Amino acid sequence: MTELIIIGAGGHAAELNEYINYAPCQSEAQQIKIKGFLDDNAKSYEAYQFTAPYLGSINEHIIAKDTCYLMAIANLKYRRPIIERFLAKGAKFISFIHKTALVSPSAVIGEGSIIGPNVNLGPNVKIGEFNLINSRCSLGHDTRVGNFNFISPNVCFSGFTTIGHENLFGINSVTIPQITIGNNNKIAAGMVIDQNVKDDSTVFYRFKEKVIAVPKK
Repeated sequence: MTELIIIGAGGHAAELNEYINYAPCQSEAQQIKIKGFLDDNAKSYEAYQFTAPYLGSINEHIIAKDTCYLMAIANLKYRRPIIERFLAKGAKFISFIHKTALVSPSAVIGEGSIIGPNVNLGPNVKIGEFNLINSRCSLGHDTRVGNFNFISPNVCFSGFTTIGHENLFGINSVTIPQITIGNNNKIAAGMVIDQNVKDDSTVFYRFKEKVIAVPKK
């Protein structure tokens, strides 16, 4: 039995709470018991019906060496600094793969990453550390994902997509095949990425053109 503390007590923590309690991870050997939740804002905890207690603030938490951790804070401003601070103090993080995820046997998933419900990870996909792959995402064959990325629900990466570190992908955003995206980018909801993106960019545009193909009679 793995005892787990979840960092964060907001909406994503509430989702993780339900994933773990009502649809266990893929590994039958890794039974998980949630010990509680950490958050600097106690009111966040009060907004949801968690099945484990509030354990206090993140900043004042003393690392429990016999316990594992999962990061449930979506905001990229806080994810990496908190994780690195916990690691420096000896915290052990686990990965979580939802039971309904379809994961290729050749896919590789790094430490601390979360794979949500109905996610598809194709052949030769490699996911780095501390990524959040939300529900119903699809990562095509040979996709590479770095570290500390937040990938919203319904995001699709076509084959041979390469993603760097600390990127945010809005809901329903997609890439065409062989796209490379660097680091610290924000991809708005619904964007179709059809060209490479370097670093520190925000990708957002309005669709100005409507094309209707009418079959010839």
